[in-house]
Amino acid sequence: MGRRVVITGLGICAPNGVGLTDFTQALLDGKSGIRHQPNLEKLGFGCQVAGEPLVKDNLINSYFTPLERRGLNASGIVYGVIAGVDAWNDAGLVKNTTNEPSWDRGIVFGTGILGVDKFREAIRLIDDGNVRRLGSTSVIQTMASGISAYLGGMLGCGNQVTTNSAACTTGTEGIIMAYDRISQGKAEIMLTGSCSDSGPYVWGGFDAMRILPRGYNNDPAKASRPMSATASGFIPGSGAGALVLESLESAQERGAHIYAEVLGGEINSGGQVGEGSMTAPNSLAVQRCIKNAVVN
Repeated sequence: MGRRVVITGLGICAPNGVGLTDFTQALLDGKSGIRHQPNLEKLGFGCQVAGEPLVKDNLINSYFTPLERRGLNASGIVYGVIAGVDAWNDAGLVKNTTNEPSWDRGIVFGTGILGVDKFREAIRLIDDGNVRRLGSTSVIQTMASGISAYLGGMLGCGNQVTTNSAACTTGTEGIIMAYDRISQGKAEIMLTGSCSDSGPYVWGGFDAMRILPRGYNNDPAKASRPMSATASGFIPGSGAGALVLESLESAQERGAHIYAEVLGGEINSGGQVGEGSMTAPNSLAVQRCIKNAVVN
């Protein structure tokens, strides 16, 4: 039996609300974050609606220094930093400003895809023979672990700082990874979450597969109907969510507000064999995962 693990911080950057206050109010009001996207219409997409956080420049300036903002062109990093820093602050934690890393604090922040717009910018510059104009941050903005690297540097965490990627289960997997690290005594506090870029270069492949709804371009709020008999696909979207996981002993010692306790979890794979495929999970794997999660 490992150590008990609790949640002490929350952060969110969503299409229908940036920050806990606005997001909570949006949920209470039933406010949709799905909007018509003029750029998708201009590009000839069949589905021209999507969820994209509305993040103003003055808000970005409160999270990034002028140096960090220079050449920044990765929306997923912006969303992840906002959600991650907010969760850290919500937990009553402060940035490490000493010369020694916080060895007992780490980060597992996932992403499905990151830095697509920066990649496009880099390709254009390289093809035009302007490689020197790429700037010093093009690598960190386009590598998958860029979001964790940004947060790790901002918060001064010295424990494990890494990025996971598991498609739609990325965020859930990150929580379990952070939980395991704390319960095993390898860390006291872990920031975990996931993020994703916005834009046509991320969403275009799904539109080409014709798995996005095309009949609600003039009525975006009605496009998302996952449990409806007339559901016609999922809605592309982006943003970030973050949690601070902490050992119960650490949270109690700090007098931190505890939102909930993480009792455990389970991860497995259907192996894409038998009746399972990449998009249709193996039923035996699903049953096994649920059973083990409940037992553990």
